[in-house]
Parts: sequence; structure tokens; C-alpha cells
Amino acid sequence: MLTSAVLVPSAPLLVPELSGDSTESAQVRATVIAAVRRLSHEAVHWVGVGVGLENAGPKNAAGELWRSGVGRGQIGTFAGFGADVRTSLDADAAGEPMPSLELCALVAGWLRARTDVEITVDMHVVSAEASVNECREFGQQLRKQLDSDNRPQGLLIVADGASTLTAKAPGSFDERAAGVQSAIDDALIAGDPEALLALDPQLCRSVGAQGRAAWQVLAGVFMDSSRSTTTRSVVDYSDAPFGVAYHVGTWRP
Repeated sequence: MLTSAVLVPSAPLLVPELSGDSTESAQVRATVIAAVRRLSHEAVHWVGVGVGLENAGPKNAAGELWRSGVGRGQIGTFAGFGADVRTSLDADAAGEPMPSLELCALVAGWLRARTDVEITVDMHVVSAEASVNECREFGQQLRKQLDSDNRPQGLLIVADGASTLTAKAPGSFDERAAGVQSAIDDALIAGDPEALLALDPQLCRSVGAQGRAAWQVLAGVFMDSSRSTTTRSVVDYSDAPFGVAYHVGTWRP
């Protein structure tokens, strides 16, 4: 049964070896770790959802728009981001590090190790090309999966907002980004699945809001018409310290 969904950034800066000791990074990191530790006290089995890069996403020749069980039993590494920090999504992971493991899975594995209990993460990576309907339908499938298990189940959404909010942002500045990010922030803060589903994939992509697909999967998880439509949302952090929008919070059914 789904207990809650925790929303965190898909950001290498969470790892101290990659971001140094900047005040901004430390604030985001502390907030994220506190959020996932709360989730670990509710559920030791997590389902993670993140987004694959457009040029290396999960969509393949077979037309798959998401992959499940990503990183299961494997060791990941942040070496491609500047430091060989190892991560894993379960305690049984072994072997040589997989350099191709997606960033969202690396972040989920790193956060798993920051809890004080043994956590297992079943990671799903959604293509950045997935449509609104495809994301919603996948979210609805996940909800059925979560609720079919009598054990407490936690949902971890690993996603970033616009990366073009300032001139020094990774994607440079785009004057449209503030408006898009405002709509995303309002939806996440309000716990509003319909508002997330109203986000335009092309516009989100153009301002670097790669987390769009993961958030629309989240919307599908919380949209079941047979249940209460009220989603309780708690916001721990919502800011863009480096020109990239980060949101940390919790949604509860």
C-alpha cells in the first residue's frame, strides 16, 4: 500500500564529493536527506521514478518508453560526474560499477544509503519523450502495483525543474523558463495532479525541465477517481540556487 511520495532533485550536487562545501548545496542536501529518512521510517521498500536523458533514454528500437528494475543488483558510480562515489539500489548489489547507470538511479541509490535502515529501491526510468497520456497511464499502473502489496510502499520521484532560469544556469537563460517553472511549482506545492498533467512536454523540454515526465507519472499515481481527490502536500524546499529549479517535498494520498 502506498504510504507517501517523496520528491527530490536529480542533482549531482547532493553528493559532497561533487559539489564541495557551498552553503546552497549543503542546504539542499540536508533537506533531501531529512525527507528520505522520514520516508524510510514509513516504508523500507521504495519504488523510484526518474527520467532518462533524451539522447540516451529508455526508449529503444522496440519503442519502450520506460524501463523497470533499472540498476537492480548493480553498483553505480558518479565517476562520470567527477568522483568515483559508489551507489546501489539494494543491499545485494555486487560486481564492477556500471558507468552507464542513469543519474536518477545514482541519486536514488546514494539517498538509499543515507537512511538508517536497509532500503530496497525498485527503479523505473521514463523516457523524456513519453507523452502526457503515457506518463499518466504508467502512473496509474504503478498505483495498482503499489496498492496490491500489503507491505508499506514508498514512492521516490527524482526530478529537476527548468535549467534555464539564469544566465549562469547549465542551459543558459530562457525568458520562458520562469513562467513554466511557476506552473510546476504551483502544481507541486498544491499537490495538484491535473495541473501537472497540463504541462506541455515540448515547452518543458525547451526550458530544460527534464523532470516533466516523472512528475506526470506522479500525477497518474495520485489520479485514481475511485479514491479521494485530496492530496496532502508538504513542501520542504523550492528554489533555484544555481539556475536549476529544485523541489523537495512529500505527497500523501
